[in-house]
Amino acid sequence: MASNRRSRLITQGVARSPNRAMLRAVGFGDDDFDKPIVGVANGHSTMNPCNAGIQPLVDRAIDALHAAGAMPQMFGVPTVTDGIGMGTEGMKYSLVSREVIADAIETAVNGQCMDGVLVVGGCDKNMPGGMMAMARVNVPAIYVYAGTILPGEWKGEKLTIVSPFEAVGAYTAGTMSKEDYDGIERNACPSVGACGGMYTANTMSSSFEALGMSLLGSSQMASPDAEKADSAAASARVLVQAVKSDLKPRDIITRESIENAITVVMATGGSTNAVLHYLAIAAAAEVPWTLDDFERIRQRVPVLCDLKPSGKYVAVDFHRAGGVPQVLKMLLKAGLVHGDCMTITGRTLAQELEGVPDAPRGDQEVIRPMNRPLYAQGHLAILRGNLAPEGCVAKITGLKNPAITGPARVFDSEHATMEAIMARRIKEGDVIVIRYEGPKGGPGMQEMLAPTSALIGQGLGASVGLITDGRFSGGTWGMVVGHVAPEAYVGGNIALVQEGDSITIDAHRLLIQLNVDDAELARRRAAWKAPAPRYTRGLLAKYMRLVTTASKGAITDAL
Repeated sequence: MASNRRSRLITQGVARSPNRAMLRAVGFGDDDFDKPIVGVANGHSTMNPCNAGIQPLVDRAIDALHAAGAMPQMFGVPTVTDGIGMGTEGMKYSLVSREVIADAIETAVNGQCMDGVLVVGGCDKNMPGGMMAMARVNVPAIYVYAGTILPGEWKGEKLTIVSPFEAVGAYTAGTMSKEDYDGIERNACPSVGACGGMYTANTMSSSFEALGMSLLGSSQMASPDAEKADSAAASARVLVQAVKSDLKPRDIITRESIENAITVVMATGGSTNAVLHYLAIAAAAEVPWTLDDFERIRQRVPVLCDLKPSGKYVAVDFHRAGGVPQVLKMLLKAGLVHGDCMTITGRTLAQELEGVPDAPRGDQEVIRPMNRPLYAQGHLAILRGNLAPEGCVAKITGLKNPAITGPARVFDSEHATMEAIMARRIKEGDVIVIRYEGPKGGPGMQEMLAPTSALIGQGLGASVGLITDGRFSGGTWGMVVGHVAPEAYVGGNIALVQEGDSITIDAHRLLIQLNVDDAELARRRAAWKAPAPRYTRGLLAKYMRLVTTASKGAITDAL
């Protein structure tokens, strides 16, 4: 079972005796030096519900690793949570934390020559950060998602974290009472676990099942439920087998398996952030992947799941209805996923799905049959035009007509936008432009959940457009377009938009267009000057210097 990697650290012999001496201080005995060292990347944090339930999962995984003949070594991984940082300066660190997480795991695994790694995370950036690290270090690895939160409830209505954000808009619009406003805030988050709709955390965890890097059926379990801890232990046992057989992430993360992952994102109505994160994961695994691949998959994959934010149901409902395995089996039967892709179990995806029914149960409406989808095509459209020559991402679920032409309402920050929305200065037919919130300009591409939720709460979600070089929460829906590239800070045309300009968003034509002639744009460009950087020292300043455009995943280790 010994690998060449581990032998560099603890092999027998005089030259390695200091290494062995230090390991004895953390519990190694003579017999343990022949066992594989398996890192357990622990994202536990008491600061947020997404990660507050992780420690029991880590404990179960460590026990299972020991029982399977490995030597688990736990190390900490930082996390920040979007739901807490949203609308504050702290939100600038959200996407940045993805890179920090990847770097931290790479540092620990490579710095201590570990033979494998089990990553346990909960909030949005934990998943892509962990997967990027797995692809970089390329030792046997598995991802254990901490699980979803249980839904809250107020007056018979199921609640998620998005509910209080939308309540802000409804309360300010005068359509919600103070009693209901307070009741929603107090009851939205009743347990540990990540946000309960098909938001970013559940989107990424679902896709990891399809990718082959997490156990099937594990991604939508509720964090407090016993089956979640059982799944962590099972994941540990599978990982030890992968170490024995030397099955590595890059044997699993291929162009075909990424296609499978994105197919599930489309079929489940997942987050726009999956676009950004899979560009980054593909880059880490050195798999060719572009924005055009998302659009190619979107056009052939229907939306099968009626899930929040734009649908009715939450993650635990999805799990009870059959979850990702049921959706994958339907997609496999329809020829929409690659069944021959390898998974972390050492079995192909098709083999793992053998016992799953071909069609969803008739006693539920969470997962629609293939002949009765929610939408005939996927919901994450890649638009291009003079406002986004490199492309951008539109989320078009929940809209009867995903097209609008209207006057630009221009804001240079999320904060300024929120002031206008709360003052009721935004009207039907407007197209809000939020700029200088991109990877470099923000920096960090803040999520615009507060503005979009406030618009929904005011009843403007389907009648007001919103475009930004920033991002959206997985909880966002409406006429929204994000990841506009090139961003304003580097001189993209979004920087040249003026108040009242006509803008067209048309998902039917995959178009995002500033209806201003080229000569006028050239005149504006000649007068434009880049703003001073918002940060000059520290992590955010380093990120600004290193980060790529959103169309390439906003990564910091590009060639």
